[in-house]
This record gives sequence, structure tokens and C-alpha cells, in this order.
Amino acid sequence: MTIRTRFAPSPTGYLHVGGARTALFSWLYARKHGGEFILRIEDTDLERSSAESVNAILEGMTWLGLEYDEGPFYQTQRFDRYKEVIQQLMDQGDAYYCYCSKQELDEMREQQRANKQKPRYDGRCRHRTEAKPGVDPVIRFKNPIEGSVIVKDVIRGDVEFKNTELDDLIIARPDGTPTYNLTVVVDDMDMKLTHVIRGDDHLNNSPRQINLYRALGAEPPVFAHVPMILGDDGARLSKRHGAVSVMSYRDEGYLPEALLNYLVRLGWSHGDQEVFSVDEMTQLFDIEDVNKAASSFNTEKLLWLNQQYIKNSTSEHVAHHLSWHMGQLGIDPAATGPALKDVVSIQQDRAKTLVEMAANSRFFYVEVTDYDEKAANKNLNEKSLPLLEDMLTRLTAVADWQAEPVHTEVKACADANEVGMGKVAQPIRVAITGNTVSPSLDVTLALLGRERTLSAISKAIGWIKDRA
Repeated sequence: MTIRTRFAPSPTGYLHVGGARTALFSWLYARKHGGEFILRIEDTDLERSSAESVNAILEGMTWLGLEYDEGPFYQTQRFDRYKEVIQQLMDQGDAYYCYCSKQELDEMREQQRANKQKPRYDGRCRHRTEAKPGVDPVIRFKNPIEGSVIVKDVIRGDVEFKNTELDDLIIARPDGTPTYNLTVVVDDMDMKLTHVIRGDDHLNNSPRQINLYRALGAEPPVFAHVPMILGDDGARLSKRHGAVSVMSYRDEGYLPEALLNYLVRLGWSHGDQEVFSVDEMTQLFDIEDVNKAASSFNTEKLLWLNQQYIKNSTSEHVAHHLSWHMGQLGIDPAATGPALKDVVSIQQDRAKTLVEMAANSRFFYVEVTDYDEKAANKNLNEKSLPLLEDMLTRLTAVADWQAEPVHTEVKACADANEVGMGKVAQPIRVAITGNTVSPSLDVTLALLGRERTLSAISKAIGWIKDRA
């Protein structure tokens, strides 16, 4: 049997981290078993679905690297198939027209609550044989009224639901459009899915869907209902907790592998291991090992993971993702300046995010026009002027523009002027970057190049003299 899983988001917003974790678990399970992963867009909510949301979902999946083997399939393109199945259920006697008005249903539920009963549809139209003039009916599935349904859940174990607790769900609206519980069963059945991994908010839908499968003569898939993600404060993760959209993490400077690594650890573990490559995730992950309890999102832990990935990934890989952030600063790294991978290589040990790295890399591609006021007051003044002038002379004479000869001249200047190397290095650092932050000065100047370095120091000297 070929394992087939799916991710089936509704395009009513962005791809959020809860959905991304569900997609990741489904993707990993399929990859681990040599199976197939399918993307389906559940866009039957015509009022709330949008092309922008579809694009956001596809963009998020691409950025995360969760490639799919089939799809994306769109439910709005399968209406004829849903109508065919609805008619099949009607012909079998497993569905019926319901003419109850909203007012009638409200009164029914109000009476049930007054009698301390669970509000649910009481099946009053089950045996109706005549149409109600002027009313467009819904179609309801005739749920069994005896026995129970066992949801075999690989995370939670067997969960039993009595059929008497399940009402006759609506499978078609008055305008004939199908509802979620009908479409998802037809799609999962037609797409031959073997495992359905989804959020635990769908657990209560499962017994109704299993009864639909049985009415259609199909075997239900294996279910795995993943517990929810909570915020740092223990409440369900929402916008108020900060970035919950997958692409907002891209915007904030996270590598996709870091986010995947963090998401896989929300509810799953392998001993004490914290950092997993995608290959390790694929090899070690098993849906049966996912915890039943909800997981809490910890932004500090994600930031730590991101720093590990920036530090330990190849400079080429980090540069691939950093280039987008450089573009957000209006910089084309290929147009001027050093190779971006070389800039990355001297900053990997320092940066926590790509946004931070991009800001600290700007001076390699754009000449500094302003100095940080505090940094300039402390480092670009009458005391540093002779040191900068001495360094300008020394660096102009350097024939082999490499880190070691540059370092030699910085040390020689400090010795000649009887000051610490920091007294020489910091004014140069402010001159080239505009502030006091950069990697080791010698490798920074070597990468920046002779012309840019000498120009920046000359400009700083002029700035000090103009202020005198």
C-alpha cells in the first residue's frame, strides 16, 4: 500500500504556523514511507476565499520547501462530482430534503435547552414526503441512530462517539453547494488518501465523516488529530502573540529550515535532540510519537534555533535567503560590492536573523552618508584625527590588499601612536559602517576593498575637520 497524505487549507487568509505544522507532519510521514503528499485547496466558502489567500498558501509552501506530488486541487472545480455523490446518497435513502426555517430550528434548540437536552437537529424532516412550497431545502445526511462510531486515532487512541449524539448534518445548502463534511469525504475518498493528519479541532467531525464513508461503501483513512499550539501565555496561538503567518517569519529574517525544525518539535521529540536537518526529521519522525497535549510556542527558542542555522549552514545557502532581504533595502548585491556569500561568511557567527545581517551588510554595497551620532561623537573627533590620517597613509601604501597586511598596519599605527588597537580600529569602523558594529576589522576591510576603504577614511577625516 502506498501511503498518501494531504494538506487541505482553506484560502481565507495566510498560511499560519498551525497549518504549516500540520502540512509538515503530513509531508514528513509521506516522505518517510516513500509515499505521496497532496495539496488540496478547500475553497468552497466562496464569500471568504480569495486568490490572494491561495497565493499566500502556495508561497508559504514553496518557501518552506514542502513540495507536493499532486495538486493543488481546487474544490470549486469538483462541484459536479459532489452533486453526483449527493444524488447517490439521496437515491440510496441516506439523505433527505429538510425544509426547516431558521426560526423553526432556533425554536427547536431553545426548547431542547429548556429541557436540558443537547441542542441538535431532531430529524423532523427525515420522513417528510411532500415539498414545502416557496422553500429551497437543504439536504441532510441520514446519520445512523443506533450504535456508535469508533475513531481510530493514532495519536489519541480509540475515541468513541454514540450515534445518538450526532445529528443529521447538512451536506448541501439551499443553493445546492456542498458543505465541508461532504466535500472532504468525497475528496479524501477519490484521492485514495490513506492517512488524514489534521488539527484536533476536526476530531468532532470525524464520526460524522466516518458514517458518510460507510454510506458510500468506502473505507475511512487512518486519522491523526494533532493538538493545538498555544502562545507563551497558554492561550490559543493568535495574531496577538505576534507573527503567526509563515511568511511573516521570512520577513523577520528566519531561515525556513529553522522554522521547520521548530515546528516539528512542537509536539514531537527524539530524545534530547534539539536541532534536526530535514533529512533527520524525515528519518526519525513518526506520527504515532506525537504528544496528545497542546504545545506552547516559544519565540526565544525559535530565535536560538535560527541563530544555529545561520551559523552552521553553508554561506551559499544563507546568501540565497539573505539576497531577498538585501532587495528589501533597495540593494542589488550582484550589481556592486563583494560576493554576498563572502559577506555572509564573515558574519555567520554573529547574526540572529537575516534582517539583522542585511542591515549590518548594507555598508558593503552602499557608501555611508551618515554616522550614528553617539558613535561619531565618541570615535570621530580631534583625538582620532591623527590616527585616521596615519592609517590613510599606511593603507594607501599596502600593495597586497588582504586581511593580514591590513591587520599589520593597524597594529603598527597603534604601536607608533602608543595607543590600544581599539583606539585605531573603532574610528575606522565608524568611518566605513556609520556605527560601531562590524566583523573583525581586518577581514571587513579586505572584503570592502582598497578604494572603498580609503574613500571612507578620507571622508571621515574631512567630516572631523569640517566640525572643528
